[in-house]
Amino acid sequence: MKAFSLAVAIAIGFSSSSVFAATKHEGKLENCMKAALAVHPGEVISLEAEIEKGKPIYEFDIKGKDGKEWEVECDAKSGKITETAQEVETADDPAFKAKAKISQDEAKKIALEKHPGEVVESEMSIEKDGTASYEFDIKTKDGKEMEVEVDASTGKILETEQEIYQIGHD
Repeated sequence: MKAFSLAVAIAIGFSSSSVFAATKHEGKLENCMKAALAVHPGEVISLEAEIEKGKPIYEFDIKGKDGKEWEVECDAKSGKITETAQEVETADDPAFKAKAKISQDEAKKIALEKHPGEVVESEMSIEKDGTASYEFDIKTKDGKEMEVEVDASTGKILETEQEIYQIGHD
């Protein structure tokens, strides 16, 4: 946890520098972290700064005091929570399996059609509204990392975000 705290401190320091501003990602990390932990108390295990539809967001992965893992997104400018989802370990999770109509391989193909490249990470989650989804981090040929979320029931792309940086590991 000390290493993560140090990394967060570094990221906070960058928030006022011209280097960080060049990424077009602005907003107070502290406000979003407080808001995320208020929704799901626990330990932040990773943080991602992302751009979604031209807007800066912070995404926190939290190991909740309830023993579950949560993904919480926060609008970086307003400090308001915009999305929460419970992460699941496998596609065999009963709540996920009950909703999923397409396989992870089919969802991966859909994501790669949108952003060709190499999948470097994948997750499965159940959104607050009950939607099951696959999420793929794709390293594109131009070096960007795109996060593509695919609805596990319909195969529709739910959202696409560009990752600016990540601290910690999922």
